Amino acid sequence: MKTEKNQDELEALERTIARHERLYRAGRSEISDAEFDELLELYSAHADAAGLPPKRRLDMQIESDHTEGFETVAHRVPMLSLEKLSSSRRDAQGAPMALAEQLSLWYARRRKDLELSSGEPLALFVEPKIDGIGISLVYANGQLQRAVTRGDGRQGDDVTAQVMASGAVPIALVGISSGTLELRGELYWPHAAFSAYNARLEAEGARTIANARNGCAGLMKRKDPSALEGVGIESFLYQLAYSDGLDVPTKQLETLDWLASLGAQVYTQEARRVESAEEALDYCEAYAERRRELSFDIDGMVIKLNNLHYYPALSGTGHHPHWGIAYKFPPERKLTRLISIALSIGKSGKVTPVAHLEPVSLAGTMVSRASLHNFVELERKDIREGDQVYVEKAGEIIPQVVGAEISERPPGLPIYTRPEVCPSCSVPLVSEDIFIYCPAPSCPDQLRERLKHFASRRAMDIEGLGESLIDQMVEKLQIGSPDDLFLVTPAQLETLTRMGKKSSENLVRSIETAKSRGLARVLYALGLRHVGEAMAEELARFFSSASALLGFAERYCDGNDEAIGLVAPAKSGARGAIEGLARKSADSIFSELNSEAIRDVLRGLEDHGVLLSVVEPARKEVLGIAGKTFVLTGVLPNLKRDEAAMQIKLAGGKVSSSVSAKTSFVVAGTDAGTKLAKAEALGVTVLAESDLLALLDARNTQSDDDP
Repeated sequence: MKTEKNQDELEALERTIARHERLYRAGRSEISDAEFDELLELYSAHADAAGLPPKRRLDMQIESDHTEGFETVAHRVPMLSLEKLSSSRRDAQGAPMALAEQLSLWYARRRKDLELSSGEPLALFVEPKIDGIGISLVYANGQLQRAVTRGDGRQGDDVTAQVMASGAVPIALVGISSGTLELRGELYWPHAAFSAYNARLEAEGARTIANARNGCAGLMKRKDPSALEGVGIESFLYQLAYSDGLDVPTKQLETLDWLASLGAQVYTQEARRVESAEEALDYCEAYAERRRELSFDIDGMVIKLNNLHYYPALSGTGHHPHWGIAYKFPPERKLTRLISIALSIGKSGKVTPVAHLEPVSLAGTMVSRASLHNFVELERKDIREGDQVYVEKAGEIIPQVVGAEISERPPGLPIYTRPEVCPSCSVPLVSEDIFIYCPAPSCPDQLRERLKHFASRRAMDIEGLGESLIDQMVEKLQIGSPDDLFLVTPAQLETLTRMGKKSSENLVRSIETAKSRGLARVLYALGLRHVGEAMAEELARFFSSASALLGFAERYCDGNDEAIGLVAPAKSGARGAIEGLARKSADSIFSELNSEAIRDVLRGLEDHGVLLSVVEPARKEVLGIAGKTFVLTGVLPNLKRDEAAMQIKLAGGKVSSSVSAKTSFVVAGTDAGTKLAKAEALGVTVLAESDLLALLDARNTQSDDDP
């Protein structure tokens, strides 16, 4: 029984850790790094009890940050995360290990690995750990050829167009005209530029971004690179990962000075060479308060060997190198009383527990509400109403409850039990994985959140329809569904608080304009589970109209073999006809689309004149391109990849993100990745940019009006 219990707890922890890893990679962290480390330590303890080998215990610590639609590129040298000094680490006997002890052991192991005698020095280099997103930059003959995210450490997403548009890194290196370099660093968003961007979003009535790191990660995965122009993303480069044909420095400080001479941004002001582990830790701990004075975020310090010649001689694990280790700043943590646990209903009906606290000053602000994440986390930490709880800010932004002080618990406090009915509409709740949902589309709280999402800038973009106005429309105008918005008149709006004649007419005009957004925006605006912007665009492209999509959803839910065959089986690694859609997500998406509630909304939208078909720019089919499937890889000499993709689509072709036997052409630029090798292995025709431009030549076109 004990083994079964350990196995159950292990599997639950695996799901929880995998979820938090995905959220971190997506820039939407719900818990702090320290809490994540605690989960890993807890997982390791359960793995030991279950008798798992070390490899299995580590396998789940890293997931990819891959985003659909971006090319995946293998790193020449693995881009691994650093091992962390952890306040939750314990020794073989289960006793807590102080950070000084951990760092001393790490330092001693490096001396042993390098076979240094007791008298030989081993200098360390300490530098601030920028709280941004890792980036790999490949330069050929001094020109930027490719920018790739860290990904899972072995391969990442090609974000060359986004990085170039941002202006965050040098496009050309000063004084370098030959050879190849791979430089690494962090992209980050300075406080002033981040605040200015949020102020602009707020003025537009759009949702602001929670923190700079999340915002930077999100911007770098924008399909339209122009969105990054002028937003103020910057970089600090700190590592030379690979070089060929160049004389390069052999010490870390020399490397930073050399990178600066090439035109790269580096951060040497607070970096320091030290002679021992003790000196390194003293410097890290003393720096914690000074970081408040910086114009950008750092979340710790990096301690690494100063002599770069030692790096190749050191081994590592599958997840981190042995030449460096990270010191993470402990977040400010305060103790206060948990008055009550409230329930928040999201646009998808997800029910989330929220802590109401006795106000406490934390990281410069008064906090009275904090996240409890989900019911699994709440139960794991055994947090109860009336407890004295520890509160900190995740990423120093979002207040969260990290645990209860059990020794302060009054006797008789009842264990918190999960709700069984929705607090807003009293409908019985349903469970899905670690979450709980209200299944009632008419739920008032759920409706408000859905309307906010429906009107948001990236959905239907209804300018002027903000949160307070939506609350009034639900309460006073009995708006009960997104389609009801299209019946609202200026006279009705004038009855609401702070709505005059002009503002009412402007809002109705905005609602009217939203009718032409097209099927993809409507599908995203509906807030369906598993339907983000990319999936909404793919569904719209594949089905072209809402009627065709709903017909398919009905057949799919009825078990029609032909419909089910278009979706890739779960965990098969196969690709279905609908890009990026696997069985588990498809079951949820088509079930929701087949529900009477969603069909009613879509019927209402259609009745009120909302366009429920694909919005496409005028196409002029090109012979040799129309009906063909293209894959783009590498850096093209003239066209940006998104520009080339758009021209192919306007010429009647399709652009895919992966190479298969069905691929017609692979268009390869410089520094092409694994897609080129796969194309050659499959015998797929490979084109240069000049070949593509020749195919696109207007003299070879056939107009839509030609017979």
